[in-house]
This record gives sequence, C-alpha cells and structure tokens, in this order.
Amino acid sequence: MESVTSITPLLAVLVSSIAAMLIIYTRRNPNLREACSIGAGIVKFVLVMSMAPVILAGSVIEFTAFDILPGVSLAFRVDSIGLLFATTSSFLWMFTTLYSIGYMRTLDEHAQTRYYTCFAIAMSATMGVAFSANLFTLFLFYELLSLSTVPLVIHKENREAWEAGAKYMLYLVGASKSLLLGAVVITYWLTGSLEFNREGMFAGIEAPTLLTVTFVLYLFGFAKAGLMPLHSWLPAAMVAPTPVSALLHAVAVVKVGAFSVVRVVIDVFGIDLMKELNLGLYAAVFASITILVASAYAMTQDNLKMRLAYSTVSQLSYIVLGVALLSMAGLIGGIIHIVNHAFSKITLFFCAGAIYAVSHKTNISQMSGIARKMPWTIAAFTIGSLSMIGVPLFAGFITKWYIATGSLAAGNWIVLLVILTSTILNVAYFGPVVYKAVFGKPPADGDAHEDFGEAPLAMLLPILVAATVTVLLGLFPGYFLGLIKMGFP
Repeated sequence: MESVTSITPLLAVLVSSIAAMLIIYTRRNPNLREACSIGAGIVKFVLVMSMAPVILAGSVIEFTAFDILPGVSLAFRVDSIGLLFATTSSFLWMFTTLYSIGYMRTLDEHAQTRYYTCFAIAMSATMGVAFSANLFTLFLFYELLSLSTVPLVIHKENREAWEAGAKYMLYLVGASKSLLLGAVVITYWLTGSLEFNREGMFAGIEAPTLLTVTFVLYLFGFAKAGLMPLHSWLPAAMVAPTPVSALLHAVAVVKVGAFSVVRVVIDVFGIDLMKELNLGLYAAVFASITILVASAYAMTQDNLKMRLAYSTVSQLSYIVLGVALLSMAGLIGGIIHIVNHAFSKITLFFCAGAIYAVSHKTNISQMSGIARKMPWTIAAFTIGSLSMIGVPLFAGFITKWYIATGSLAAGNWIVLLVILTSTILNVAYFGPVVYKAVFGKPPADGDAHEDFGEAPLAMLLPILVAATVTVLLGLFPGYFLGLIKMGFP
C-alpha cells in the first residue's frame, strides 16, 4: 500500500485547538465566539474530506511530528478505518456546535466560553485518536479527551455534577493510567515498538498467557468503550447538558473507546493471532453480557436521557461484538456501527435536549401527547428509535444484518441469539417512548403542553439533518462499507 506524506492530518487535529484559543479571545462577543466554533468545524470537515481521494485510491497518508524513543513517536496515519471515524466525527461536530448554540442560548446557560473551549479541545483529541499511527499517539490523545471533557460533565457545578465528574475521572483516567498504560508498556517490552501493524505487532512472540492478559488489559483499559462492569461513569455523566451528552454518546468519547478497541484487534494483535489465541471469545462474552444487561436497565428508566444512556452502553457493545467475531461480515457490522450509532443516537439525544429546552420535561411519563406540540422532533426521535431497533431502511439495520451474518459465518449461534434478543429489548424500551409521545393523551390539568412548540431552528435543523442521514445510511451505505472493505483487502 503506497504511503503519501502530508501535514494535513496534523492540521485536522490542530484546527479545533486553534479555535479553542480564538473562542477564549473572543469571549466578550458571543456571536464572534460561536462563529469561531462553527467555522473551525467546517474547516476540520473540509480537511478530513480533502484526504478522502488519496485513501479511496488505495494509499495511506502519514506524518511524523517528532520521535521520542526508538519505536515511539508522535505520528499520524490516515487509513480507511481512521477516515471513516474522522468523517463521522467532524461532520457531526459542525451540527452539534449549531445545536449547542440554540440549546445554550435558549436556557441561558452559564460558562458558555468554557463550554465551547472544552468542546473544541475534545474534538482535537478525537481527531488525534482517529489518525494515530501508533499506541503512544493514541494514548496521548485518549487521555487529552478524558481531561478536556471533565469540565463539560461538571458544567452545572451542583453536587450531582461534581459527583458525576469524580466518577468520570475515576473510571476513565483510573482505567487508562493502570490497565491501559500497563498494556502499552507490556507491548513495548515485547516488541520494541508501538507502531500499528495490520498483520499484528506480536509476530513470532510465543507467550500466549501474557498476550491474553495484555488483551484483557486493553479491553478494559479503554473504559470509554463502556463494557460492563466499567460502564457506570456513562449514565452518571448524563447530568451534563444535552449537547454534552450527545458529544459523549455519539460524536467523541464512547466512540473513541470503541474505535480504540477496534485498533487493538486489527492493528495490535491482528486477526490471525486473535483467532490463534481465541481472544475474540473474551471480547464477545463481555460485549454480549453488556448488550443484554444494559438493555434491561434501559427498560427501567423513566428519565429519557438515562434510558438513552443505558441504550448507549448496550448499543456500543455491538461494535466490540462484531469485531470479536473475526469474520469479514462481523468486522464490517462492528465497524460500520461506529457511523450508524453516531447518527442515530445523536438524533435521539438532540430530540431529548429539544424537549427539555422548550418544555423542561425530562421524564418519559411526562411526555404523553407531546408530538402534538413537537411533531418534527418526535418524528426524528421515531427515526432514531427505528434505526436503533434495526428496522430495514434505517442505518441500524445494516449493523445488525452484518453482525448476524457474521455470527453465522463464524458458526456462533449464541451471538445470533444475542442480536435477536437485544432487538426485542430495543423495541421494549424505545417503543413505549414513541407510543406515549404520539398516542398518549395530554394531561387534563395545567400541564397540558400548551405553552411551547418546536425548539428554535438552530436546534431543530441539526435534529432533522441527523435524522435524514440516519435514513440515507440505511438506504445508501456503500461509501462507508467501501472504506471498511478497503481496510481488509
């Protein structure tokens, strides 16, 4: 595979960091401050897409900033899998920023400069992970993402927010500083390098027990992936404003965790070694448990954001489960869910935020008949729900189809049963929300949905765009499917 040297990956990482400084500089002018954020999102997306022709031509883009130790450098490498993640994240950042403006202004939130600054730094970190050429670079930006999102989690600065922030730090930074760092050190000790290799980094190393332990350390060290039992930080973080929840659950944080697990499977261990040591079994077991148990928890939640949070814990494990099958169809299903889940889940969180912004309702039990006042929002929520369930013509169907066929190809009927069972559970926790909003009878007392309508256009437009793309991904998945298949010639 031909390699092209270009500084573009570094520029794509730096653009939102530069925007963070401009946001601070223009803090006294909200319009200019927010224009900097939106402008940076557009520039980042253009930079990412400018690399697509090179990748689609079968090449990779590389750039080394500097070397630290032999085999350890701050370096960037854009391949088809990284481009897939970066395209999704950069596209959604533009609309999440626009949505944030409508949300923050509608609720007259405090500390908006801090909010937009941390938001921008988080997107730099996300892009750094997407384009990492080695474990050192990935670890560096993975940690930066954790630190930059803590102020977003504690944004409300009340007791609940501080407790959520403490749990967020304990789980994410604690796991990365112990389990993940340990795995990286073992990898360097065994191989003398941290450079990703599609054939695997451990070729010729005969230490099956140590390699198995190392894989488990990676699996749970990337706690952002939300595998049980290291998942409770995620529901706790729902105390944050809804755009932050969308960032955490769809655009950046959890996707960085799942994407990092994908990198470990395909570029650290490699498919052949994963099969030889039967490591996919460990990932599949924990992913299956997470999918089913988190779905059961979701059914018990009346708070809409909490129900969506447990849904994320469950749905995120589809990525790990698909990749753990180690079959081509399973790999496709797991990796494309990075995209499908991103657009579907951000639609759902955007809708939840719109409902709260104009009605201040947070619980599902309060939303009877709310579709009469917010028809576009509830229509979009329905689309997102149908996608998460896996109904044909929506993005989530592509995920479940490939994972199901991948389980058959791998001869793993248990995974197929998990997918079918989880689909039933998806219906059980999404169906009542849609039914209550559309067919529920508004309360007869004073709380009858009379004093509000649709959210401001700055919020409604991103909702409709995300919902539309969710449908388009179900109808025309070819671009992202092509990128994935290019990664496994």
